[in-house]
Formats: sequence, structure tokens, C-alpha cells
Amino acid sequence: MKIADTSAQDVIIESKQSKKIWWIATSIIAVIVLLFLFVGPAFSRWLDADKAVALERIRTATVTYGDFTRDVSVQGKVVAAISPTLYSSGNGTVTFKVQAGESVQKDQLLAVIDSPELTSQLNQELASLSSMEIDQERQEIQSKKQALENKKTVDLALVALNAAEREKRRAEKAWKRKAISSLDFEKAQDELLNAKLAHEHSVQDARLNDESLAFELKTKRLTVDRQKLLVSELQRQVDGLALKSPVNGIVGQLIVEEKTAVNKNQAVVSVVDLSQFEIEVQIPETYADDLLIGMDAEVQNSQKIYSAKLVSISPEIQDNQVLGRVRFNNDIPTGLRQNQRLTTRILLEMKQDIVMVKRGPFLEAGGGRVAYRLNGDIAERIAIETGARSLAQVEVSAGLSPGDEIIISNIEVFEGADKVLINR
Repeated sequence: MKIADTSAQDVIIESKQSKKIWWIATSIIAVIVLLFLFVGPAFSRWLDADKAVALERIRTATVTYGDFTRDVSVQGKVVAAISPTLYSSGNGTVTFKVQAGESVQKDQLLAVIDSPELTSQLNQELASLSSMEIDQERQEIQSKKQALENKKTVDLALVALNAAEREKRRAEKAWKRKAISSLDFEKAQDELLNAKLAHEHSVQDARLNDESLAFELKTKRLTVDRQKLLVSELQRQVDGLALKSPVNGIVGQLIVEEKTAVNKNQAVVSVVDLSQFEIEVQIPETYADDLLIGMDAEVQNSQKIYSAKLVSISPEIQDNQVLGRVRFNNDIPTGLRQNQRLTTRILLEMKQDIVMVKRGPFLEAGGGRVAYRLNGDIAERIAIETGARSLAQVEVSAGLSPGDEIIISNIEVFEGADKVLINR
């Protein structure tokens, strides 16, 4: 006989602990999958890179294609294109009529030099000139008198010649008629010959006397002309004792003190022409071979750019620099001051349609032969060739193409690694 039990009434109760473990396992697997999907590539790149650098520590630039301007930027100082210095024309004592920095007009009196010695010398030479001019006038009168005497002698000789010719004709007629003796006829012939000789000699003497008188008069005139030149030079020096401004501008510097004794040809005062300014620039000698007179330049003043040209280049190098002068073209800034500092940009070369990139410390760090090109988060070390360099750009001859992005900051932190991970 089978005994009935209560097994039919039993209910299987699932364990809550086992279900919880299943969910935890599922979550862990999902996290692992997600980590593999998202962190895996980064981890793989990290393993592939030789070095890692934060994005904040680098600067990048994109390689472009276009026109390239090679230039050099230097600091220059404003100098007057015209700044004459006035010199003393003689020994004396100077008295100034203006002060340093005072505005002056052209031909305005700046200083007077009192030179009794030079003034006295001028007066003496003027007296000598007057005496020589009197001698010249006396010689002219004497020449006229002598010329008149010579003319008188020639005229008298001509009268005597005419008389002798008449006597000769009368004697010939009488001789044909046998009215005079042969002795009288020959005497008439001799007198005609004497008259001819006398006339010829008087004409020659008169001509020589005229030449002699002209020579003496010319000598007197040359002496007077020479004295006039001497007086003119002394007069110039005396006039030069009054120093006048050759330009409109300001008094630059009183080189000597008031009432100071100065020597001949000693600098006394300088004047600055404020209407014409140039920029004196000192250019590094590395650009010396590239500089040419007439190159375009740009001068920055008060956030404005003014066009200019390079007008002179020093033939020598001093302190590893070449001295040059830049002159404004048409538009000249107002309010410029002597020795004012201005930034000047000289355009050395223009190239069209070239590959270039923004300039940065990577050039010096890699010697212009190494760059790091970005490929996603990896910067790859590549070899490049660079050409001309400007203040902002550098020409890329080989190794890069337009659109490439490279690191232009200092690449020494990469320590020559072939690949660098950029942590963003």
C-alpha cells in the first residue's frame, strides 16, 4: 500500500543570489567590451608611440600654397635727411641769435662771428683793388694817347710818301723834256724810295706799339681781375661770419658756447630740416648680400604702415651689422622726432606659387630639415627641405604638401622620437 505525501504541494523557489551574480557578470563583460572598443585603439596608439606630449604644450600650423614674401624686420631711428652744419669762415668770437630747439626759417640769422682780422684784410684788399683799377684806367688813357701818336706818325709818313710820289711824277715829265738834269731826276727817285720806307716802318712801328699797348692793358686787367677774385673770396668769408639757416627747420645743436673764440672752419651750429626724414636701420650682416638699393620697405608708425625704399647701404660692416637708410615715398608720417624708434620691414624677395608654412621654433630645433606631421593623434617625424625664410613664413622645398598639419613649436621636447602621441 502506497502512502501519500505532500510532494505534490512543493514549489521550487529560485535563489535571488544566483540572479544577482549573473547580472554582475554580464555588466563586467559589457564594460570590458566597451573598454576594448574605445580605450583599445588609444592604448594601441600609446603602445605604438615613442613619447607622449600634451596638446597644450604644442602649436600647429597647416602647410599652404601661395605667394611668399621674404623680408627682414629691423629697428630703425628717425634721422633728418638734411641736417647741415654751419662752420666759421674765419677766426673770431661767436654770438648766437637763437637757442637750440628753436624753429627757424630759411636765411634766418643764427649767429654772428666778430672777426676784426678778416674784416681788416678785406678793407686792405679793397683799397688795393681801387689802386689797381686806377692804374688800369691810367693805362687805358696812355694807350689811347700812344695809339693817337702812332696814327699821327703813320699819317705824316703817308703825306710825305704822297709828296714824294708827286715829285717823282714831276721829275719824270721834266726828264722827258730834258728840263732837269739826271742828278735831280735820280734825287727825286731816292726821295720817293725814302718816303716809302719811312711809311712802311711807321706802319710796322704803329702795329707793334698797338700790340705792346694791348699787352700792357691786358696785364693790368688780369691783375685787376685777380684782385677782384681775392676781394670776392674775402667778401664771401666776411659774409659767412653771419651764419644763416640754409633750410626751414629747427636749431639742432649749438656746438660751441656763447662768446667763445672759434677758429676758421670750426663747426658752430647745426640745423635740422623737419620736412624730410629718413630711417637709419641696422641690418644683420647675414642679409648683407641680399640687400640692393631701391628695395621696397614698410615703416610702422602708430599702427599705420608707410611705404618707403632703401636708398643707401653702408659698404662696411660694424658690430655684425650693416647700416642703411630708408626714405619715405610720398606719404610721410606727421609728428616724427629726431632719433625716434620705428619698426622697419625690408622686402628682400617675392616668390609666387610656392609651398610654405608658418615659421616657428621647429626650424631652429630641427635645423630646417626635420618636422613632425600630425596624423590623427600621432605626430610622425619626417625629413623636409626648407628654402627662403621670412618673418612669418618659411618656404618648404620638399617633404610636405599643402594641407599637411605640422608642429611648429619647439620639437626638442620630442627628443628625436619617430612617433609622438598627442594627448588631447
